[in-house]
Amino acid sequence: MATEEKEVDYTLNNPDTLTKYKTAAQISEKVLAEVSKLCIAGEKIVTICEKGDKLIEEELAKVYRGKKVNKGFSHPTTVSPAAFVTPYTPLAGDEKEAATELQAGEPVKIQLGAQIDGFGSIVCDTVLAPAADKAEEVVTGRSADLILATHYANELLLRLMLPPGLLASGTDEEKAKAASVKAPTQSKITSLLEKVAQAYDCNLVESTTSWLFDRNEIEGKKKIVIAPGEGTKGEGVPEVGEVWGVEMGVSLGSGKVKQFEQRTTLHRRTQQTYALKRPSSRKILSEVQKKFGTFPFSLRQLEDERDAKTGVIECVRGNVFRQYEVVGDKDNAPVARLLTTIAITKNGITKLGTPPALDLSKYKSDKKIEDEEILKILEQPLSRNTGKSKNKKKKKAAKKEESEDSDDE
Repeated sequence: MATEEKEVDYTLNNPDTLTKYKTAAQISEKVLAEVSKLCIAGEKIVTICEKGDKLIEEELAKVYRGKKVNKGFSHPTTVSPAAFVTPYTPLAGDEKEAATELQAGEPVKIQLGAQIDGFGSIVCDTVLAPAADKAEEVVTGRSADLILATHYANELLLRLMLPPGLLASGTDEEKAKAASVKAPTQSKITSLLEKVAQAYDCNLVESTTSWLFDRNEIEGKKKIVIAPGEGTKGEGVPEVGEVWGVEMGVSLGSGKVKQFEQRTTLHRRTQQTYALKRPSSRKILSEVQKKFGTFPFSLRQLEDERDAKTGVIECVRGNVFRQYEVVGDKDNAPVARLLTTIAITKNGITKLGTPPALDLSKYKSDKKIEDEEILKILEQPLSRNTGKSKNKKKKKAAKKEESEDSDDE
């Protein structure tokens, strides 16, 4: 059996891998859309998170039925209000935090994800929480600046993920010349994104990180760190055949971050082994291994919240779990975030889980991007047009003509 396991190709060369990523993506995107509708002023964050997780479980139950395929969460539902940067998921048992409600007009970051056979799709979108009884209006002022800056910075970053010359056209010589260009350095990526943020009088969120994804792994060997804080740096460049979680974070403040006082509830199992002494620690480790593998989980997803609170302490101390501290903007300024899971193929970027396209007509700002270099990059496509959709349209048109001809007869 062990040798059979080794022979399975888990790369993107295997169509089955892409199918599993896409199935996970459909679930993540569908649930993200549903959770976005729940983010209304006055709603409790913990309730929204619980409903989101239930929706993910329901959708997972519909796919790969009766097959021996591991499926579950690649990220629990998290709802981060206003100045929160990192994913936030309070516990029902923490009275004060469980009472936290969304405020009208604040930017709310929703992050969640599903995985099929260890292939995870994680998405994050930022929505402005509407007042319960208010009709949708055009967003103006600083809220519009924040959303537009985040949107365009994200679009720019996605294009900077493309290996140089990948979509080049022309003669072989011209293609080779385009491919010989060096990929932008991480400091160049930061400086370009800074120009976008500053065009809207915003700043990049410190140490916003995009990670290389792999099977059962959302923090791989490569990472791109934007606006790196002290002691942090990225490593590696994106290449064809890779899957990445591409993240963008923008703040109306300085973009510098600080740790918030809220309880850390988001964790992830490491590959470290440690002889745990407490029964509660061993119990939750066993539960996490079965339910979540090495994907992030919230303490509220565990059977016994009280056991989870006590058992997690030793697990973190023994480095069996990694904890994700609750971090927010240093000035308590509003923050927006987006996260897209992408595959880099020979035809460009394929989105394997993305926030919905922004309706630009609903956001009005007196600011705009004027930098020619950035505008030129933003005009570039993310992928090559392979002509599949055109062929489909031609076939449909031909069929329509055929039926019209037969009607005439």
